[in-house]
Amino acid sequence: MVSKGRTDIGRRRSVNQDSVFYSDDQIGPLPNLYIVADGMGGHAAGDFASQYAISIVTDMVRESTIENPISLLKRAMLYASNEVYKAAEQDKDKNGMGTTMVAAVVDNGKLYVGNIGDSRLYVIDDNIRQITMDHSLVEELIRNGQLDRKKGRNHPEKNIITRAMGSRDEAMPDFFEVDVKEGDRILLCSDGLSNMVADDEIRDIVSENSDISKIVDELIGRANYYGGNDNVSALVICV
Repeated sequence: MVSKGRTDIGRRRSVNQDSVFYSDDQIGPLPNLYIVADGMGGHAAGDFASQYAISIVTDMVRESTIENPISLLKRAMLYASNEVYKAAEQDKDKNGMGTTMVAAVVDNGKLYVGNIGDSRLYVIDDNIRQITMDHSLVEELIRNGQLDRKKGRNHPEKNIITRAMGSRDEAMPDFFEVDVKEGDRILLCSDGLSNMVADDEIRDIVSENSDISKIVDELIGRANYYGGNDNVSALVICV
């Protein structure tokens, strides 16, 4: 596995609330681990929430003996969500903070994914497949047939999410297990990328470059070129 990730403040925000973690080497019982988180809250709270959630998940993975990736991601993400909520309750400046998270593990031709919120994971070869499903108001409207997907890209309530780490109720992440093959590329990203750059354009950038550092830079650069309305994070994994 070879990976590269980066986060950028974008062109409109004063604080970067995104955080990225990636390790191609074994971490605890897992052969690798990749995470993108997009925080929300006050001026500093979202920044803290995304970093704090990632640190809790990675620490728990390092200390765990659970070998099943989905079981371990589930336990770590639910625990992190509860800890983010407790931190928000204990500090009025962080009250109401939360974070999205998409996390992935690749092992023996299988991709294991945990997701909560509207950060995304794609698998890209000649095509692009969105593996995760956004937990957002717009996505619910689309699934219920009340909104056309193309119109959803520019919907005024695009940023309203329906599940996140740190919520008062124990919001459950979604989990996925899919096959991947040699040569596939996996992209984890925050909505600062997926809201600004269309899926087909993402596919072209990822599939037409051999240098993953350049892929990450071009994805972020393209989001900023189109306006950079939000913090933007991209993490690319070559299988």
